[in-house]
Order: sequence, then C-alpha cells, then structure tokens
Amino acid sequence: MTAEIYRDSWGIPHLRADTARELAHAQGRVTAQDRAWQLEVERHRSQGTSAAFLGAESVGWDRFARQARLDDTARRCFETLEERDPETAAWVVAYVDGINDGLGEGAGRAPEFADSGLVPGRWEPWNPLGVWLGTHILFAGFPAKLWREEAVRRLGADAVGLFAMDGPGTAGSNGWLVSGERTATGQAVIAGDPHRFIEDPGVYQQIHLACPEFDVVGLAVPGVPGIAHFAHTGTVAWAITNAMADYQDLYRERLRRAEAGGVEAVEALDPDGVWRAAARHVERVEVAGGEAVEVEVIETARGPVVIGGVGAEESTSLRYPPRVTRDLGFGALLPLLRARRVADVDRAFDVWAEPVNVVQAADTEGGLLHRVAGRVPVRGTANRTRVVPAWEAGHEWTGWHEMPYGPVEDGVAVMANQRGPATPLGVEFAPRHRAARIRQLLDAGDKWSARDMPAIHMDTHLASAAALLDRLAALDLSGAAAGLRDRLLRWDRHMDADSGAAAAYAEVRGAVVRRLAAHPALAVLAEPPAYPAVFLPWLALTPRVAFALENLLTAPELYGIDRDDVVRASVEEVAARSASSTWGDTHRLAPWRALTDTAYDEPALSGDNDCVLCTSSVPGLTDLSARGPAARYVWDLADRDNSLWVVPFGADGVPGAAHHRDQLPLWLAGDLAPVTTDWTTLTKESDDDRDVRRRP
Repeated sequence: MTAEIYRDSWGIPHLRADTARELAHAQGRVTAQDRAWQLEVERHRSQGTSAAFLGAESVGWDRFARQARLDDTARRCFETLEERDPETAAWVVAYVDGINDGLGEGAGRAPEFADSGLVPGRWEPWNPLGVWLGTHILFAGFPAKLWREEAVRRLGADAVGLFAMDGPGTAGSNGWLVSGERTATGQAVIAGDPHRFIEDPGVYQQIHLACPEFDVVGLAVPGVPGIAHFAHTGTVAWAITNAMADYQDLYRERLRRAEAGGVEAVEALDPDGVWRAAARHVERVEVAGGEAVEVEVIETARGPVVIGGVGAEESTSLRYPPRVTRDLGFGALLPLLRARRVADVDRAFDVWAEPVNVVQAADTEGGLLHRVAGRVPVRGTANRTRVVPAWEAGHEWTGWHEMPYGPVEDGVAVMANQRGPATPLGVEFAPRHRAARIRQLLDAGDKWSARDMPAIHMDTHLASAAALLDRLAALDLSGAAAGLRDRLLRWDRHMDADSGAAAAYAEVRGAVVRRLAAHPALAVLAEPPAYPAVFLPWLALTPRVAFALENLLTAPELYGIDRDDVVRASVEEVAARSASSTWGDTHRLAPWRALTDTAYDEPALSGDNDCVLCTSSVPGLTDLSARGPAARYVWDLADRDNSLWVVPFGADGVPGAAHHRDQLPLWLAGDLAPVTTDWTTLTKESDDDRDVRRRP
C-alpha cells in the first residue's frame, strides 16, 4: 500500500491513504518523524521510566505512575479493546507500527536524544492508551480532596467553599458555538481554545487525515491515533471543554503485613470488617546520575495505593474509572473520524470515558449538539468532596451517571468550565467570568463570521478585578497610596501586555495574596502534609489563596482577618516602590520542556487567569505564565477552508527546524493560520509505502 504525505506552508502534515489502517500507520510515522522526542518522553512518563534519562526531578512522577498502575491499566484497556472492538485495536496497532517505523529517523533529527543519552525504544500496542491516561490522570484534580481534608481539619467546613476555585494543575478551556441563525453564512461556527500547560513541543498536533471513509482536519494528541478533541470532517465539526466533573475517588486505607505461603503479603481492611489480601510487588525506578529507587506497589479492592503504604501514618488509594472498567473510551475514535452529522458525533461520545468533557458540535444540515461525555460513577456525596475511609460501608460505586445535555440559547452556547450542564457531576467549577464575557461579546454582534472569532479569543477584560478594586475604592488613603488607588480605579480593567495600570494592579494583587497567606489565621495551612511531591501543587497555600482571592475578599467574614487593613498595607507597599513597568515585563510565557536547559527568550503576554485570553499566572508567587491557550481553532461549517487554527509554537517538534516556532508570532498577535484542505496547494513530501499488517 502507499500512503501519501503532504505538507502545507506551515509544515502541517496532510495524509491520505486507501484505508483507515494505512492512514493510521502514516499518522504514526509522520508523528514520529516530527515529534520523536516528545513521543518518547510521554511513553516513558506513562511507564514511570522517565527518571532514567531525565534525572532525579522526575522520580516523583515515576513513583506516582508506578503506584497508580498507569502502564498496567493501559495494557488491560487495550486487551479489552481487542476483545470488544478488534477493528479499532488493529487501527491502534497500525499507528504504533508507524511510530516504530519513523522513530529512528525522528530521533536522528532531535538533539535531545544525544543531550540526554536516551536511545529510542519500541512502542507496544497499549502505549497510546498509556500516553492518553498519563496525560489526563490528574485532569480531574483528585488531589483537591487532599487539600479539602487539610482545610477542613485546620479551618472548619466553611473553608471548602471559601477556597473553591479552578485549582492549580486543573486544565480548562473556552468554547463557543454560534448557530446559523447568528452567522453571516447561515451555517454554524464553533470556536475556542483549550487551556493547558504550554509545552514545547506543543500538546496538540495540527493534522489532516483523509481516506475513502473520511476526510478530517483537527488537533491530535501526539502519541494517540485519530483526532479526538477538536475536528472538522467537512459536514460536521466538534470541540470540547473540561466539564470539571468529579470521577476519581480517594480512600483512606488500613493496611497490615501478613504472610501467605511463607511470602510477605499485605492485607487491607474492607467495609465488612474482614482483612483481605491486597496485591503487592516492588518495582525499581532507575535514575540518571543517581541511585535507583525502589517503589512498593500495592492495590486494594478500591484501587492502587498512591500515598503511604504498610507502616505509613496514612495510606490512600485511588479509584479511577479505566482501572475499574478496563476501558479508556478508544472505541469512540474511529466513529468520530467517520462522523457526518451531529447524531454521529453524539453516538460516538456515548462510549467516551475520560476525561469528562462538555462537547459542542454542529453540522451543515443545521444540527447542533451541547452535551457532557464521559464516565462518572454514582456514589455518596462524601466521596466527591473528601477522602473517605475504605473500611466503612456506603462509599462504594453503584453505577454510572447518565450524561446530561445542555441548551443552545438564542443561537449560542458557551462553555468555559463554569457551572452548566455538568453541574450535577462536579464539585468545583471555574468562576463565570470567562463564560459571561464571551456571551456578552457574542450578544453585542448580530451576524458573526469565522474571521470575527479571533478577537474574542484575545479579549483581556478582567471582571474578577472588581473584588479587589471595590474594596480599595472604600479606603481612606493619602500620598502615593492614594495616587495609586486613583490610577487603578481609572483603569479599564484590561490585562494588556503594554499596560502599566495592569502591572500595578497585579503588584497590588500579589501583595494582598502574600499578606493573606501569611496571616496567622490562614498560615496554619502553609506547611503541607507529607504527601508525594506530585500532589503538592494542590496543597500549596499561596496558589490556593491566589485562585480563591475573589471569594476570600467578598465573603462576609474571613476568620477575623481585617481585609481592609490587608488591602491598605498592600497598596502602600506597592506605592512605596514606585516602580514603572508594564504587565508584559513580568507576565511572560514559561513553557514546560522535558530538558530544562533549553533556553529561549520567551515573549510578553497579555491576558490573565479570568480573562478570555486565559494566560494564567500565580498571583503572589509569579507573574510567569506556564498555562494558557494550547491551541486556538475556528471551525466554519459553511466552508471548511474558511476555518482557522494556530498552536503556540509550530508543527515540528525539533528545535531549530523551520516550523518549530513559526506560529508563535501568530499566536501572540491573536492571528490564526488558514486551514488548507486543497491537495493541489500542498507540497508532497513522500510516500509511506511500508506494509501495514496486524501483529500476530
């Protein structure tokens, strides 16, 4: 067979083949050629073997990956896929074979292999499932339950609501659907941007996949076949946002040593009062430049133990759906590619597993879809909010929630992680600021086009600033502090990179956060408990105060803290410095790279946490932005070639390559590249003529 590989002017791969399996092979091969280093980093992270070439700083993640049984879960899910859906399993294998065929060439292009001493390995059929699982295992933010335990223990039950907010490490998104009645063409437009940690290479891969069964453009996850999250098939398009659902549980376990046939074993106390055997073995994590680390892996009837172990003061197990069901939802991937109408997309997402997402879709016949997709267990309220005792009855999973549907009101549906159709499935949601602002902007226009949408992507209005500014306006101040106060009250509340007032606001906000976090009433939470390092972002007090600042400033009472005094002292502190700067001087892009010694002079950014342009910082800690729009897209149902897309860096994952960072200027300016599907305008790169056969 022959699959053809083309590129457009941005280096984006456009692939076509005679069958879906041949196309999957070509997708795997071209991804390995472009993203070999990224693929191998993600494979090793899913296996818990990344410290072997990244060093001691990766041990914490590897320990978690081993204890949470990520690779073993991926194997089990692939075995289930083979049993239930052999066609999709064979398609995944073809993709893996393509990666293995292209990995050597890709590694030869990527300098990181020589820099780290990593030798490219061989992918197994379950590795794409492991990459997906490793990417999303922390997506639902289950460590927030550890934070709530500490907050309630130290401050009482009211602390849960006070600190409720889209917390550290939780990914989000903007997404909006405008139906044909509100567009210039009479056909729907879907637009948005997923907010994730900005990585280099990027977490999304622009790609075009065509065969006789389908012709799809969209944003793929490198290491996973097909296009799951954001795609346009020509007659139907879809996109997702994080539903903020709670679908993972933590159980406090009682463990003890036992002997079984002369072999040391572990037992866990079950809800019926019986001690039962738990699975146990020891794994070895190799560490570049250091001693290997032994990891005890224990699994009870609830799930893998991710905190503590036998003899530990506290042990906690994690229960998550794919470990329970042996299904990661990969059965949705081929039906999504084959979708022609909204009804097809709807049926495909019926078998979606995780992460739990809000889906928006539209087709050329006027069909619209706004629903939640995924798997959320039915269980008691306590499971959803706290760590529950494994030895007590009443915390079992008893079924799965039906996924709710949402409305399209006045021709518009907007989701930005706020409370919406997923409300019954979650605990904490993002504030409504982004969603309300998008709706406000859309309501201000009559007939929208695809070309109008990037201006919404880039909106920098910060509605959450009101909580601090309203309190500031009521204060009696004099001298420099009064002048700063007046300047902030005149500010238009846009977090633009060239704005001095935005910088001054950020300075005052940061000072308020630090003073609140240092106050004795809250400082009892400053020292996190002795949990694994991978959970610490959810347990750090300063970020928690920063992300909940609006609630903390507007609550009727805050543990006796004089918040006016805190704000007054913060304004005086900033005014005394009289520094002259703009927001972009300190609010700069800070992408994650597996090798931290790769240096770039990263650019200034507009936007902030609660802006539609959600370039997140951590007020009180750093103005640098490690999280933001990992891609932007506009899907035009009137004409797919009027659609637009962009990623933060480029299509090629190799440093120094022509298309490694060529989209960065577009991304910074709010411009998007045109989606091109006309094969006559593309440059043919090569044929992929390797045999694609199912492994015996």
